[in-house]
Amino acid sequence: MALHYRCRHCGTKLGSLESEALTTEQLGFNQLTDEERQEMIVYDSEGDMHVKAICEECYQSLQENPEFYESDYIIH
Repeated sequence: MALHYRCRHCGTKLGSLESEALTTEQLGFNQLTDEERQEMIVYDSEGDMHVKAICEECYQSLQENPEFYESDYIIH
């Protein structure tokens, strides 16, 4: 199983992990609500996990321009 992180706002690949031994507790997913898990984590047909996170550039843009929260996608 692979774990892939992408920015939810711009689609930039943030990184990947290849491991069968990682638990949800080690990854911190147990601290998310069910709603947050459904929104942030998707499994593909190969069993890989895709996690929607936020990159530093989008985080900074959202801090400086809160109106960007109204957009689904940010180009920077």
